[in-house]
Amino acid sequence: MPNIKIFSGSSHQDLSQKIADRLGLELGKVVTKKFSNQETCVEIGESVRGEDVYIVQSGCGEINDNLMELLIMINACKIASASRVTAVIPCFPYARQDKKDKSRAPISAKLVANMLSVAGADHIITMDLHASQIQGFFDIPVDNLYAEPAVLKWIRENISEWRNCTIVSPDAGGAKRVTSIADRLNVDFALIHKERKKANEVDRMVLVGDVKDRVAILVDDMADTCGTICHAADKLLSAGATRVYAILTHGIFSGPAISRINNACFEAAQCSKCFLGGRSLIHRHLLDYVAWSLLCTYPFRFGFTFIYLDPFLAKYPLGPK
Repeated sequence: MPNIKIFSGSSHQDLSQKIADRLGLELGKVVTKKFSNQETCVEIGESVRGEDVYIVQSGCGEINDNLMELLIMINACKIASASRVTAVIPCFPYARQDKKDKSRAPISAKLVANMLSVAGADHIITMDLHASQIQGFFDIPVDNLYAEPAVLKWIRENISEWRNCTIVSPDAGGAKRVTSIADRLNVDFALIHKERKKANEVDRMVLVGDVKDRVAILVDDMADTCGTICHAADKLLSAGATRVYAILTHGIFSGPAISRINNACFEAAQCSKCFLGGRSLIHRHLLDYVAWSLLCTYPFRFGFTFIYLDPFLAKYPLGPK
């Protein structure tokens, strides 16, 4: 595949390698290091002149360091005369700070968009943005990929009673996501209205919809401390649901998330491999992985790239081999 270079940041090298393997390419040579004062230094180890460059860096782990590393890599390739630089960011950093919801609050997602553009990115590829309007923060093309095809496949293959299920959003913001999945499966949907006292802490929940004597499938774009998703599961069981499943695109699993998931009433939970969280500490019987590889495919010669989701389901062992 001519004129294509794929470079990996340090956030998720396993995902970068899978993308390169599917394309039959080798990852480009790049060295990242830190000076003693913790400044990030990036050295691109091969020529990118006239090349179509893809840099894979997810918003996981040390988010601020990884974001800075991505910006430096974009700029390094741009000033080295790369023809085009595409940032592949499966989990967009600061996506939850997408609006001014109170006085003097920052719109950090817009700031990140500005930084990526100024660094020299020509194209952004991301997955299941927390809020679709983030695409409007950019003046360059943005592809927001959806996990829906892989979610539908997983439901049909792993939940025997899926025809008698209700797709549930744990908050009002995910209503569009769950209605689309419910329509494709020809089942009902419901949502949970939540009120927060402060960030990462839910005050109360109200279920809107019927889950009595049905399987409830919670679908969300991300799970951070897992307070929302676990409280929602308890709410659904108390409302008469027979079983509760959770499907999460970005499993962040920070803070008390691991213990909450392990002690929750889920029949099973499923998340993508686009985010590196503390998943090796989650009970083996509980968590499935879906391999949603971001693939860059033919044709490139027309100046654009088709991107699609590989909905192949694969169960990966948890923890070290």
